[in-house]
Parts: sequence; C-alpha cells; structure tokens
Amino acid sequence: MKLQGLEVDVVRKGKGRPLLMLHGGGGPIASMPFAARLAERFEIIAPTHPGFGGSKMPEHFTRIDDLVFLYLDLLDELDLKDVTLMGFSMGGWTAVEMATMNTSRLSHLILVDSVGVKVGSRDDRDIVDVFGTPSEELTKLMFHDPSRAPKLDDLTPAQLEIVAANRMALGAYTWEPYMHNPKLPRRLHRITIPTHFIWGASDGLVTVDYGRKFCAMIPGATMTVIDKAGHSPQSEQPDAFVDAVLSFVGR
Repeated sequence: MKLQGLEVDVVRKGKGRPLLMLHGGGGPIASMPFAARLAERFEIIAPTHPGFGGSKMPEHFTRIDDLVFLYLDLLDELDLKDVTLMGFSMGGWTAVEMATMNTSRLSHLILVDSVGVKVGSRDDRDIVDVFGTPSEELTKLMFHDPSRAPKLDDLTPAQLEIVAANRMALGAYTWEPYMHNPKLPRRLHRITIPTHFIWGASDGLVTVDYGRKFCAMIPGATMTVIDKAGHSPQSEQPDAFVDAVLSFVGR
C-alpha cells in the first residue's frame, strides 16, 4: 500500500470482521499457524513496520508515534470499521497508543506481552535490555522452551541480514526512552473499548507482574495468562492463544 508516500507491505487474508495485527520486534508473524486459525474467523490485515522484514526504514521514522499515525492512516485509507486491534510487544505499544488517540474505528483491543509503560520506580528495570543481554540468555528469558527458539545457524545470509535490520529498526523505534512512553499512563483512561491482555506465564522479558500492573492502568481491562509460554505465546502455545482471543472477542 501507499501510505504517507511510503510503500508499506500489508498481508490480507481470511474472511470476517477485520483484525489489524501489529507485529513485535521479531518481525512479521502473519504466516505463523496461529494466524491461519484466526483467519478462519477474521479478515487479518497485517502490515510490516517500515524497517522490518527487509523493507526500507524511512529517515524520518524514529519513534513509535510514527507507526501510530501510519496505522491510523491505514484504518482511514481502507475505511475499516469494527476493528479488533491486536499488538505484540512493541506492536502492542503501538496499538495502545492508537487507542488513546482514536477508537472510532475499533471494537476491541488485544495486547500480547506488550511493552509501552513504566510500572516501577525510576531505578527499576521493568523491561530487560534486549540490546545489552547476550543472545543465549535472552533466548532463555523469552521462551518457556528455549529449544523452540529460531536458531541463527539455520538461517541463510539473506535471512541473517533481515534479522540484523530488524534489530536496528527495533532500536530506532524504542530506544529512548527505552521501550516506553512516560506520558502514556496518564492517557490510558481514554481507552473506552473492551481491552484484553494475553501474556506468557514464563515471559522473562516483560514479566506477568508487569503485565498485571499494565492491565490495571486501563479501566475494565482483563487478562489471560498462558502456561508454558514465554514472550511469544502465539508461537509456543498457538491453540491456547487463539482460544483466548476468540473467548474475549466473543464475550
């Protein structure tokens, strides 16, 4: 799609009510098994954030709010209504910022192991430093079963380049202040649509305690914790993840 003069890759698949899916720092996820199941009930609209998945990073894109306004424009461009907005990790941060600005096209908000707020004091490390933590240790923090994590040794040189570019884009969007917007907690009261958090019980990057405190900041928000899953419950426990989504949207 052409948005704001940019070429934005957008996957559309499935049939039903629209579900706008915003991926996290690992890159696009619309080809994963959980998305195929959701596509049986929803029309999935899954853009790739500029700078991820081999796409070009515009020089003027430097913060999460650049994505926020891009996807508000996408909703308008496609004239989508009654949208379930789902965001994963940094995509969750993007989604919740969107919902504080305008919910007129949204029906539900789902945040999956989302970053975006600071729940502790100034000196507390609420979110692990993904750029300063050795990759082996980071894998243990992000996966309930580290053996299921993607292995860099199995990737081609072209795929490794994309992984490196994804990390650079993640840093550009989330580095300062790290993984949160200090002003966001004071704006969360503006979210008036049903909101649900889905969290991996074994997430060591942003813990369940972080998720519960984040959830408590949004009036009426609820939460599902999925066992035997880390930062990506949609990949480690796809059936339980889809069941949580369908239960919430149906409810």
